[in-house]
Amino acid sequence: MSLYRDEAIVLRTQKLGEADRIVTLLSRSHGKVRAVGKGVRRTSSRFGSRLEPFMHIDVQLSTGRSLDIVTQVETLSAFGRPLCEDYALYTAGTVMLETADRLVEAEHEPALQQYWLLVGAVRSLAVREHAPGLVLDSYLMRALAIAGWAPSFTDCARCGRPGPHTAFAVAQGGAMCSGCRPPGATAPARETFDLLAALLSGDWAVADASAERHRREGSGIVAAFSQFYLERQLRSLPMVERV
Repeated sequence: MSLYRDEAIVLRTQKLGEADRIVTLLSRSHGKVRAVGKGVRRTSSRFGSRLEPFMHIDVQLSTGRSLDIVTQVETLSAFGRPLCEDYALYTAGTVMLETADRLVEAEHEPALQQYWLLVGAVRSLAVREHAPGLVLDSYLMRALAIAGWAPSFTDCARCGRPGPHTAFAVAQGGAMCSGCRPPGATAPARETFDLLAALLSGDWAVADASAERHRREGSGIVAAFSQFYLERQLRSLPMVERV
């Protein structure tokens, strides 16, 4: 039996049999890992509560044929409780977990940048460092940028002409100059462009000072951009949009 240990954040769980659970983890050194937690659904389980979504854990696993086996778990940060107690925090966090699960497709391939980005974003939600919608939009854009789809909010995404510009086209990757602007491109407010650029770069002073109408407009752009490049709908995103 080959054992290994890693830090991880729990992305999702599903029932297996009468008492077991399949746990999907995003780990620091081993990327995405799917493992079985044996007996964790029993009330007598020693670490069942530690294998819930949002939990940041130190986990020991044994290598299996198709699924690894969880043998030991220690809590590093219990993000689950504060997030599950607040609807806005919970729904924003759920979108983050789903996005990470989609972006990191291959198992046991390191995805260190995605791991640290997710842990940092979930921690920011848990301590209420910024508005949940801002943290979510910042996470989505940064996660996509790491995956190779960085949006442009200043220079033209097609020809590189220096901005600022007044149009945004999702399929073309961002801001559009007047010569490259395709039919159907949106025309966000200048303040919305500034907000999105701040969220992508981590300029929280600008982001926190933004107006609600520009946050709403920016969230719509981020949602459309994310789902276009993920090539599928984020099932949890509509729940956030109802808040």
